[in-house]
Amino acid sequence: MKLLFIGDVVGEAGCTFLQKRLPGLRRSLGADLTVVNGENSANGNGITAYSADMLFAAGADCITTGNHAFQRRTDLAVFERDCVIRPANYSDACPGRGVCVLDLGACTVAVVNLMGVLYMEALDNPFTVIDAVLGTLDTPNIFVDFHAEATSEKRAMGFYLDSRVTAVVGTHTHVPTADACILPGGTGYQTDAGMTGVEQSVLGVDIGIATDRMRLHTPVRFTEARGDCYLCGTLVEFDQKSGKCSSIRSVIER
Repeated sequence: MKLLFIGDVVGEAGCTFLQKRLPGLRRSLGADLTVVNGENSANGNGITAYSADMLFAAGADCITTGNHAFQRRTDLAVFERDCVIRPANYSDACPGRGVCVLDLGACTVAVVNLMGVLYMEALDNPFTVIDAVLGTLDTPNIFVDFHAEATSEKRAMGFYLDSRVTAVVGTHTHVPTADACILPGGTGYQTDAGMTGVEQSVLGVDIGIATDRMRLHTPVRFTEARGDCYLCGTLVEFDQKSGKCSSIRSVIER
């Protein structure tokens, strides 16, 4: 069984590029399902019904999010969809849910969305929350999108969940890391899958605007960059009976 995970899709340019490339990529890789992080899919960031529809039209089976999940308050109804999830360690009072279970016929696959707390929002402890979530799942095939800033927190989560889930792949920092591996207990791991959007940018943002924000420390309105896009993701192959990862690697398409 193969799961293709697509890192943070940025803006309409990223969504449009995904629509062009994902169908052929799924065929060439033999992917059985695709999970896409869409928390920056709306122009400016956040997710809307429109951007979610673009991701599903591209071939997403499930959409994960992160700290920008509720950025578009007029579109919170998007989280009423079973296959659009937000970090499980948000309060239960928030819209949506943190887990999506996909029935593929031959097996079921659970997708769990978590968010880190180091240098991020003060949410519930993700380590405590994932313990509770795992107790509710009746499948060994569990994929975790850990949306976090600190590489140390991501690494710690990977080892904490080793042998308990199929794979832990990080998002949020938008830069693909070169550490895709299988941990000793059979869990696939990568610190960050990267992003899908304009390559010559600062995490998808116009270079000049992002640079001025850091150089001058003045408030700016981030604008989506323009130019050629690339797609970054992670391909996870696993045994559907045991849930163990047998292969994990980065995928980059230009």
